[in-house]
Amino acid sequence: MTPLGKEQLITQFAAYAPHVDTAILGKAYDFSVRAHADQERASGEVYFVHCQSVATSLVEWKMDLPTICAGLLHDTLEDTPVTQEIMRAEFGEEITRLVLGVTKLERLEYSSRDDVQAENWRKMLLATAQDIRVIVIKLADRLHNMRTLGYLPEEKRQRIAHETIALYAPLAHRLGMFQLKSQLEDLAFKHLWPKEFADLETKVNAMLAAREATLKEFKESLERALADSEFTHRILSRTKSLYSIYGKMQRQNKPFEEIQDGLGVRIITDTISNCYALLGIVHTQFKPVAGSFTDYISIPKMNLYQSLHTTVMGPGGELVEIQIRTDEMHRTAEYGIAAHWRYKTAEHAKDAHLEEKLNWLRQWIEWLQDLKSPREFLDSLKTDLELNQVFVFTPAGEVKPLPAGATPLDFAFAVHTDIGYSCVGAQVNNKMVRLDYQLKSGDICKIITKRGSLPKKDWLMFVKTARARSKIRHYLREKGIVA
Repeated sequence: MTPLGKEQLITQFAAYAPHVDTAILGKAYDFSVRAHADQERASGEVYFVHCQSVATSLVEWKMDLPTICAGLLHDTLEDTPVTQEIMRAEFGEEITRLVLGVTKLERLEYSSRDDVQAENWRKMLLATAQDIRVIVIKLADRLHNMRTLGYLPEEKRQRIAHETIALYAPLAHRLGMFQLKSQLEDLAFKHLWPKEFADLETKVNAMLAAREATLKEFKESLERALADSEFTHRILSRTKSLYSIYGKMQRQNKPFEEIQDGLGVRIITDTISNCYALLGIVHTQFKPVAGSFTDYISIPKMNLYQSLHTTVMGPGGELVEIQIRTDEMHRTAEYGIAAHWRYKTAEHAKDAHLEEKLNWLRQWIEWLQDLKSPREFLDSLKTDLELNQVFVFTPAGEVKPLPAGATPLDFAFAVHTDIGYSCVGAQVNNKMVRLDYQLKSGDICKIITKRGSLPKKDWLMFVKTARARSKIRHYLREKGIVA
């Protein structure tokens, strides 16, 4: 990705926000150039290229003007003589607050790297709870740092790559930014396991070349099948990231040659009803693989991802994975939280999707107050960023998304704190189960409560979610029980 110059940044921003005065964007660009004038990156290039690159990603994600300005300025408070007072005077409170949100803490206050890392994440998440744009800037910052990681010493490369794959990529996933998640994972994969990366890249490129004709033939037959329908649609090819393929190899303990990974296409249309209509045509024209259909439109993932997923048999017997979604779902799947930002800033509307995406973050804030150990904080953070989720139903049919490994107690606290506190047992699919039972997608869970029943300290040994852990700790602390 080539970083954009001042005029290009302004032009690209104006293309999606034509009525916004861009004077402050030019000012932030020039200010950052001057502030970093004497600095270089480890690569030897001018430091400002990093600030340019961060701003370029933010424009690509169609973020608002203060966010892009803060992207240009995000390192000035940390790495230059510019003070908060100077920044407030030049750019106002909003931009200064965003820059402060991504500025690291002073390392001298902490005795270990764990403490530094935990406290920086704690500070960033607290700032993000106030303004989601903080994390979007931080993700753009991490993306460019990962692209230039090769210039750093080996030990530092490994540390940054590990942090990226354990925390930043899952966070991008939780924010629905799938394109970014894949980019971060593949960049980290390249540095953590270079031999495996190079080997897999060679094999995947060879496979894609061999499959190109097959994919072209399937797309043409799919286009013919949909041609007579009156439904608006376009067909896109889909490729999996190298790290997702590598993960599948590890989980199934199989070499690349044995991974049954079908060809992939997406059908993009304009309305939800057309998604289902097009699915009907696909299943009429091509034989669907039993058990492969998943409806993420009626039951969105925890990060609000929506699509219909199915796998069909192509004309030559090949398996083809098909995703069907609307343009808005596609935009959300590519850019996640960033795709929703413009709705929140619109004068006439509050974006319910954005608010829903932030609920898990607000719940984290309660939990942040309870965790004293930096190691426990980081371990719990990684658990709550768990990519694998299960969808569990209440007896009334309401669905609760939970991380894989969640228990009936996690489910109880997800329904209501009081139900969690008074839980004495659970039925899953009409059968009694232990409170540490691991729930599966599709389970119907009924919580049995008893008035006067109270949380127990040993619950902390098996609950999975931050919400349940936080509520149990809160109660135990109030009763003077150490937890």
